[in-house]
Amino acid sequence: MINITVAVSKRALALLWAGLLPVQVLTAPLSAQPLQSQTTQLLERSWQKLDAQLRALDQLLPTEPEPPVGNLLATPQLPANLIKANQAANGPIQPANAVATPPLDLPTAQQLQAEGVASLSLEQALAIAFANSPSLQAQREQVAAALASLQASMGSYWPTISAFANGGYEGSRSSTTSNKPNNNLGFGPLFDSNGLLTPTSPSTSTAQTGSPTAGPFYVPNGGSVAATSGEWGIEGGLQLNYALLNFARTPTVRAARASLEQQRNTYANQLRSLQLQVSEAYYQLQQNDQLVRVYDANLRNDLLILQDTLDLKQAGLVPRLNVLRRRAILASDEETLIQSLADRAVARRQLAVLLNLPASVIPSPSDPIVVQPRWPLDLESSLLAAYRGNPELEAILATRTALSQQSQATAAGLLPKLSLFASAGGNSSQTSLGNFALAGGGCCGSTALPLSSTSGGDWSAGLTFTWLLFDAGNTAGQARALAKREAAAAQQYAATRNDIRLRIEQAFFNHEASLAKLSSARRGVAAALEAFRDARLRYLTGLDSELNLSNTQERLINSLVQRLNATVNVNITYAKLLKELLPMPRDSNAPIQPQLQLTQPQLSSSAPGQP
Repeated sequence: MINITVAVSKRALALLWAGLLPVQVLTAPLSAQPLQSQTTQLLERSWQKLDAQLRALDQLLPTEPEPPVGNLLATPQLPANLIKANQAANGPIQPANAVATPPLDLPTAQQLQAEGVASLSLEQALAIAFANSPSLQAQREQVAAALASLQASMGSYWPTISAFANGGYEGSRSSTTSNKPNNNLGFGPLFDSNGLLTPTSPSTSTAQTGSPTAGPFYVPNGGSVAATSGEWGIEGGLQLNYALLNFARTPTVRAARASLEQQRNTYANQLRSLQLQVSEAYYQLQQNDQLVRVYDANLRNDLLILQDTLDLKQAGLVPRLNVLRRRAILASDEETLIQSLADRAVARRQLAVLLNLPASVIPSPSDPIVVQPRWPLDLESSLLAAYRGNPELEAILATRTALSQQSQATAAGLLPKLSLFASAGGNSSQTSLGNFALAGGGCCGSTALPLSSTSGGDWSAGLTFTWLLFDAGNTAGQARALAKREAAAAQQYAATRNDIRLRIEQAFFNHEASLAKLSSARRGVAAALEAFRDARLRYLTGLDSELNLSNTQERLINSLVQRLNATVNVNITYAKLLKELLPMPRDSNAPIQPQLQLTQPQLSSSAPGQP
């Protein structure tokens, strides 16, 4: 019988070892051999098809040199950069390492070299984020800008007083020519060509009385004079303008005040959002830290089970299939651990970015994973408390008010304006004439002053009335556009109100579900741990299969991960609910105290029916 069985097919032994051929086929009587042979051939054809499919799948993968397999219990060497990014914390973070770098600086190659991993608590992370966040600091600047704009608009209720002054030097060369003599003006002998007598000299006779000469102011036809003139002058004074009647002034101031309130409420809402972002990043990093520990312990457990399987295989108690399966499971768990290390490195960097830490600092959580308590409010009370004084809603209302006032200020451009103006000042100048050149008998000598000075003063006051009668609908169109934006802000308020309710309900129900799942996960972990212990003991004694052990081990790891996820989800959903109700200061200069739980005073102020 044994010879006949061996002669049937050596492949049958392989099929029997693989579990694809029943043992009865090899031990059947000789009369049943044709049927058995036919069954074996069918199974061999199926085996050949399976081999062809596996080879086709292998060809889809890129060919790589297969390294020789050494120690089956050895794990692959992790990348150096991955190990460096996952170093343990050297100690708590120092104040010098928590200071943000200047906003316009880029890190150098030396600064990018990590100095080490620093641990910090969630409260420390929130305090650093409130001090270092670029987006929060930018919003502080926006609040300061809105305050400056309000102060500027308040100045429209006061008059403007300005000083003016000018001075300079002006030089010129001019020529004056008389085109007609001036002896016919009737001004007397001083303007006559013969208006004066020249006195006789002592050498002449006494009978001679003298010859007629031109008067000193006489200018003949063609007489001219050319001179170079220069003038130094200065003028200065004060000017006052005051709008007595301006219908756009008050709406402009109110719009600026509403814009300031909008920026302050936006700042408070950003504080809420930043606390939620930091809390989520911190809880996520805690989760990644714990996942690395879980997968590392799982990998160590794989090595122990693989050693046990090799020992059992050496004793001939288990087939080679168990060893191959354990090696495949070990390789898969190695990949999971490597990915979890990469996820933790990324989570550390995400938290560092939120905290705006220096490039050389890597944060690590120092707080243990502690479950937040059950949310103290019911759903209705949470919704009512979230609507009351919500900075996100208040910012939209302030925006709507600002648009309304801007619309009124724009429409006021069509109304009359009355302004008062007054100015007073003085002037002084000095004029010099020189480099005279006479021709044609000369001209204008009496008006030539070599150096003269002039000074004086003036003042004025009055009213200015303006009324825009026609601008082709420009002002009215701008006012209508602002009114439409105001209506759009009302719709945005409704959409935000609905979003707040949806966020609270999602966080509330997920918080309740996470607490319930956490309770179930705890029971699941306890049961899976006991089942794994029993399965491993049974496997070592040959009472259970490796497949059942693998399934039990996988169930244990899944239970641990589920419990971890439920724990983190409880904390994250609590933080989401806290974000919607957390009171934050509107003043950008006020100190900020991180709050991780809803306190009793906040519960009292958030109770429904209270102001």
